[in-house]
Amino acid sequence: MSSLYSRSKEYTRSRKAQSDSPPSSPSPIAKTLRHERLSRLEAATNPTSSESSYGDRASSRSSAYTRRENRLAALSSRAEEESNRDYKKLYESALSENQKLKSKLQEAQLELADIKSKLEKAAQQKQEKTSDRSSMLEMEKREKRALERKLSEMEEEMKILTELKSDNQRLKDENGALIRVISKLSK
Repeated sequence: MSSLYSRSKEYTRSRKAQSDSPPSSPSPIAKTLRHERLSRLEAATNPTSSESSYGDRASSRSSAYTRRENRLAALSSRAEEESNRDYKKLYESALSENQKLKSKLQEAQLELADIKSKLEKAAQQKQEKTSDRSSMLEMEKREKRALERKLSEMEEEMKILTELKSDNQRLKDENGALIRVISKLSK
């Protein structure tokens, strides 16, 4: 608080110092402003014309004020109407834009749902194919093993058959030899 007090003292001292200095000659603008103020003051204090002119001036002032107020009221009402119209137009445009965006959003959501369902179907088909493939692979493996077993069994049977054929041929040969021996013995 003391700093404010010291500042105000310095300010008053500087003002006094400025007022103590001799006045310089006023500028032409200052002279004209001073002259206009004095002429208005004299006109207000010493009316030179009759009272009717004073009344005319007062009525003209009041009519000028009313005209000004009427203009301002008309401008403000026009501005309010335009702003209301503008707000209404803005609201309507925003509302229509919102509707368009909502419809686009719904279309996008439907498209997204459609794509998701297609993706799920594709994934299921792929899974079925892989499960089918795996089951097919398992079946093929089983069939292959079964065929391999049959092949090995058939190979063993072929070996047995060849042995049997050779035994059969040997027996036929022995039988033929025995028949010859018996036929020679019986003669």
